[in-house]
Amino acid sequence: MCPYRLVLEHVTSRWGVLVLIQLLDRPHRFSELRRAIGRVSEKMLTQTLQTLERDGLVHRDAKPVIPPRVDYSLTGIGREAACQVRDLALWTERRMTDVERAREAYDEAKRA
Repeated sequence: MCPYRLVLEHVTSRWGVLVLIQLLDRPHRFSELRRAIGRVSEKMLTQTLQTLERDGLVHRDAKPVIPPRVDYSLTGIGREAACQVRDLALWTERRMTDVERAREAYDEAKRA
């Protein structure tokens, strides 16, 4: 697989998109991110954050305090990617009625 396709897969994955969009507002702690995204397992969120961190899109800031505190934020290229996927998400939201109409027409044609 081409390297850029792998990064595209990470950015546009189910949880990658949601993590990037959520981090656009501000840095989040792991538990905050999990609550904000909803319905993501701890394991999946951990894997997603590690993947995005490895790709240079997310910064992990572990503070040496007790109890441990870890904040996640976007890097410069992470912010750029997040803006792109947010725009796609907003477009999807705006055009959902058209998509639903197209689905109904397709399903109706298939039944006929």
